[in-house]
Amino acid sequence: MFIIGELINGMYANIGKAIREKNKAEIQKCALEQIKCGADALDVNCGPASKEPITDIQWLVEAIQEVTDVPLSLDSSKPQVIESGLKAARNKVIINSVTADPDKLDILVPMAKRHNAKLIGLTISAKGIPKDKDQRLELAATIVADCLDKGFPVEDLFLDPIVLPVNFAQAQMKDILDSIHEFKIISDPSPKTIVGLSNVSQGTNARSLVNRTFLTMAAAYGLDAAILDPLDKDLMDAQITAELILNKHIYCDSFLSAYRKK
Repeated sequence: MFIIGELINGMYANIGKAIREKNKAEIQKCALEQIKCGADALDVNCGPASKEPITDIQWLVEAIQEVTDVPLSLDSSKPQVIESGLKAARNKVIINSVTADPDKLDILVPMAKRHNAKLIGLTISAKGIPKDKDQRLELAATIVADCLDKGFPVEDLFLDPIVLPVNFAQAQMKDILDSIHEFKIISDPSPKTIVGLSNVSQGTNARSLVNRTFLTMAAAYGLDAAILDPLDKDLMDAQITAELILNKHIYCDSFLSAYRKK
């Protein structure tokens, strides 16, 4: 599974403070810790409190690239912020994210194609969060069709079914898992699938347990990638073990330490 570390986000107090004070060391430490714990890429988000997100995201990208060349997932709801981060990026980039709204698709799909970036598509629209699997599939098909029309390679698209907190939307959990499986048969080649994992445990008292249980179940439904906290050792071990059981790793008695090292 492709792991995107979620911790370089201005909504976290330490990262928000580092952005305000332009403290590269704190950002670089967070980047390297996540990679050491198994992150394949790093999400980069200035956070809602940033007063200058266009310059802040450039600063973040430049600071991270001084210490690592892993792909960066540029995370913003504002296309101009994404564009600013792309200008600073030297390495592979993921655009996080586009929705099924035509105005967003018309800006971000060509932007991803222009910059040879991968793209995360959220199955959400101006009407709000989908209420069931059928609505998720309809929105996913809209995103895939738009990518095909614009010549964007669908194999570089990650579809996100929008994971909701289990304490708020428990009845939707099975639909979300089914959507992960069914997204893969929308087109050939098929899009990849991704979740923002921490959403599922938002507001619960056992966040790590809820996260790792959902992740292992999602892996069985064919999940390709997740944005998560790689510093949660139990979560990362659960992901490795799930893929072992799914025959994606070769068993040995020391499989955890072996696959932690990749």
